[in-house]
Amino acid sequence: MTEPVFRVARSESDTRRLGEVLAPQLEVGDVVSLSGPLGAGKTCFVQGLAGGLGCRARVRSPSFSLVNEYHGRVLLVHLDLYRILPGGVESLGIEDYVARGALVVEWGEKLPVAWRVDALSLRFEIVAERGRRIAAEARAGRGLELLGAWRVHAEQATPQTAEGP
Repeated sequence: MTEPVFRVARSESDTRRLGEVLAPQLEVGDVVSLSGPLGAGKTCFVQGLAGGLGCRARVRSPSFSLVNEYHGRVLLVHLDLYRILPGGVESLGIEDYVARGALVVEWGEKLPVAWRVDALSLRFEIVAERGRRIAAEARAGRGLELLGAWRVHAEQATPQTAEGP
């Protein structure tokens, strides 16, 4: 695992902007794992990803539907594992989703380790009423490439790093 790269979002629009600047880097087969407490900005970040990919549909949390798909430059598959019990992820057919688009997973810590190895992992922390601290990490493969893009492009979007809002 790499050293985390931190970014601070001082508002919902900052959080969306961080998703927008990562979106052009996404390719079919990429996995982005999002973790953090309820209300930490995970869905807001996905709204930015979808917007950055040119998706026109309204992005909603798939907590009850489990999966939402958004069509843009790359198909964005938005998976929410909040309601999934341990061991239930294997039956979701993740490999089919990854073969067709980029997968972004809320509650990504529930993904089997094999799916997290090449993923970009973003950990959201609430640091103020609207402020969020986001730590990005990767282990290998495309995750490392996406982390490099995050390091460059997210810095341009929100230049502050580890300090709180």
